[in-house]
Amino acid sequence: MRELRAVIRASNKEELIRRIEETLNEDVTEVYINMRPTKEIVVTILDNAPNVRRISCPPSLYPKVSKRIVRTLKAMNIELIPEKTKRGRPRKYSEATMREVIDLIRKGKKPREISAQMHIPLRTVYYFINNTNMNVGLKTGGKKVRQA
Repeated sequence: MRELRAVIRASNKEELIRRIEETLNEDVTEVYINMRPTKEIVVTILDNAPNVRRISCPPSLYPKVSKRIVRTLKAMNIELIPEKTKRGRPRKYSEATMREVIDLIRKGKKPREISAQMHIPLRTVYYFINNTNMNVGLKTGGKKVRQA
């Protein structure tokens, strides 16, 4: 049987239950929810996805889960685990892009040239320079770029 994972996020319990009912089916074996798994939420998950083998929630909420729920799920061979997920806005530029900007700076290119060559904003080039703590002798607005 193929493992299928469902990620369900909501801002309140009613919305989460509604999304669980809309999203889950018999094929789902793993579920991530962004709220504390209460009895009502777990029952809804199991009603809609009877083949679930793992339920995960944020690590900050895991200690608040009822011991009774944990014991019951364990008896049913269902794991309840804390799972850290990435938060915030996804990065627009990759680590490779950052490294390329820094390499070009080290080779003596000016930030304006890098910006034009790589088609990225000049402020982004300066941001990469300032956040890598490097010193290449480049003057930026009267300040020397810091040493790596």
